Amino acid sequence: MKFLTFLVDNKEKVGMLSVDEEKIIEISEILDKKINSMLDLIKIFSLNDVEKIKREFLKNKKYYQKSDIKILSPIRKPIHDIICVGLNYREHIKETENYFKINIEEKAKTVYFSKRAIEIIGQDDSIISRLDLDKELDYEAELAVIIGKDGKNISEEKAEEYIFGYSIFNDISARTLQRLHNQWYRGKSLDTFSSMGPVIVYKDELLLPIEVEIKSRVNNQLRQESNTKYMLKSISQIISEISEGITLEAGDIIITGTPAGVGLGYEKDKFLKRGDMVECEISGIGILRNTVK
Repeated sequence: MKFLTFLVDNKEKVGMLSVDEEKIIEISEILDKKINSMLDLIKIFSLNDVEKIKREFLKNKKYYQKSDIKILSPIRKPIHDIICVGLNYREHIKETENYFKINIEEKAKTVYFSKRAIEIIGQDDSIISRLDLDKELDYEAELAVIIGKDGKNISEEKAEEYIFGYSIFNDISARTLQRLHNQWYRGKSLDTFSSMGPVIVYKDELLLPIEVEIKSRVNNQLRQESNTKYMLKSISQIISEISEGITLEAGDIIITGTPAGVGLGYEKDKFLKRGDMVECEISGIGILRNTVK
């Protein structure tokens, strides 16, 4: 099941893609519940709803053609800052060391930081570059984990119970600001520097441990190509560790790190420029596409 937030007749709705991914049915039509946002759906969703959706989908229901709607970020207004995992692929650690001229010791505990997003942009939305603030604009393709229910002190064995689904995230970054401030918050938190979508895939389609291809392209040129099986810390480990003493809430977003191949990793300038098209792709989820403005 692939859920999405979409705009039709200037109204924001929550829907589900058909198998051929050309039709969208509004979830409220199937569940007979008032659902105004993806967060509403996540909070009320149950295994009974899974069975009902599979049984009732496209049966005498009103649907929209994909060509007639505008796809938005699945979650436009996150309930908290986004939880980010840093340096979770070994080859990305190496290129980060070279760029920042530092030695990064691989640690037993995960590197966490947060990313502010007053609003998350979605499919075909523009990244406002702010090259007046920083000319080193970078991309980072990442697997996003969407939490499905509240929890604290979650064991690795039970982590999957607390997941709603997965999406693609572009963790857009201003590298000069990262260097100037000696930390990552400001350089990753400028407006439009969070992009997610185009859908959230329900967790029963990507079972743990997830091993899916992850890629990024700039102007159709392949930049990143890896697999989530190479993450240093697994999704179960991340959820268990971050929830030790911290409550995760339904709708929280965790992004799990990026593989090598980002702009800072190249000898020649591969940072983003105005007019560039960035695509982040994860097998089983889709392609997230944005243009730099």
